[in-house]
Amino acid sequence: MTEPRVMIAGGGIGGLATALTLNQIGVPCTVFEAVREMRPLGVGINIQPNAVRELYDLGIGADDLDRVGVPAKEWALVGLNGNDIYAEPRGLLAGYNWPQYAVHRGLFHMLLHDKLVERAGADAIRLGCKVTGYENNADGTVTAIVEHADGQTSRETGALLIGADGIHSAVRAQMHPAQPPIHWGGAIMWRGTTRARPIRTGSSFVGLGTHRHRMVIYPISHPDPANGLATINWIAEVTVDNSQGWQSSGWFKPVEIDDFIRHFDGWTWDWLDVPALLRAADIAYENPMIDRDPVPTWRDGGVALMGDAAHAMYPTGSNGASQAIIDARALGVALLEHGVTAAALAAYDEKLCGPVSELILRNRGAGPFGLLNMVDERCGGEFDNIDDVIPAEERAAFMAKYKAAAGFAIEKLNAAAPTIAPGARARLPANI
Repeated sequence: MTEPRVMIAGGGIGGLATALTLNQIGVPCTVFEAVREMRPLGVGINIQPNAVRELYDLGIGADDLDRVGVPAKEWALVGLNGNDIYAEPRGLLAGYNWPQYAVHRGLFHMLLHDKLVERAGADAIRLGCKVTGYENNADGTVTAIVEHADGQTSRETGALLIGADGIHSAVRAQMHPAQPPIHWGGAIMWRGTTRARPIRTGSSFVGLGTHRHRMVIYPISHPDPANGLATINWIAEVTVDNSQGWQSSGWFKPVEIDDFIRHFDGWTWDWLDVPALLRAADIAYENPMIDRDPVPTWRDGGVALMGDAAHAMYPTGSNGASQAIIDARALGVALLEHGVTAAALAAYDEKLCGPVSELILRNRGAGPFGLLNMVDERCGGEFDNIDDVIPAEERAAFMAKYKAAAGFAIEKLNAAAPTIAPGARARLPANI
């Protein structure tokens, strides 16, 4: 007899959002996470209004999110000479019913972890446990092969297995053994945080420069009332020749500011001093901008992929974490409609795999930063009046098309009913 639980490979943002959703709809689950200790790692990410709506419906509200980040007020692109290309309000100021949040990834991750432990108990997460493979059994159950931190291996059986184990997913590798290697398009990102005064609105997301040479800057904390300083997240990015592939050791590593600051010499305006911002950094990391080619399905019998395991994408649209949260909620809907069965995974796959695969390719083509490409092509990145380069109507149409593709077109989102109705419970199978 097998307990009708769902097993989740990976305790990142996607895996924890899935576990919280399953807990909400009454489905027992266990998260298997490879690390021995949960710690608040990483720098800044954005959570779009469509995902914030889902967090609110999970009982994670503004008070919680304000402890790990700050509501975004503006999204702006700025040319090489410091003049605006495009700017628009974000979140509540744009008319959404929910804010957009810029958060510290690690603190947000720990928020989800703590909420799950509070609601489902500490036993819901097993640390030091990495899912390395799976078996679809003849009786409809799934067995996960789990490697433990002490080197031992065990077999865990449940009703379903969700692969939320990231871009290097072992579950995906078994499901798609012939998949191409990780794709790198040539962009190198240096990421870090600095204590500084916020610019523009005080909570603006600013993309500055060109498509191949740019900075992204936004705050991920409220200003300190004593000195006005906030934690500013920044991404410094340069695109290089990628014909030889990624030559550095590892995909994400700490670096010294002197390793890359030369690329941003002279990036100083009366409202922003980029070299000074970088010099004052608390920490900096280097990683290539990578993704994976889309796959034709995220499902194999009683096993399904979600989050980066399903659709690792370039961070050009600020929707990687948001899409993982949406995945979790869509999976919850499928389980409510079809029970804790492989049929639910088939419905989830049918709904999301195709559209999100298109989003991967759209982000590879620069996502909303595609406006920087257009400015580059038409004037080399410097201009006095952007309307003479790209008319306002063309800029607005470009952004509207991206928002629709990414799932946060304002009218559609505001009018939508809750993804999961309050009090909804999934149908559990009898013990197998």
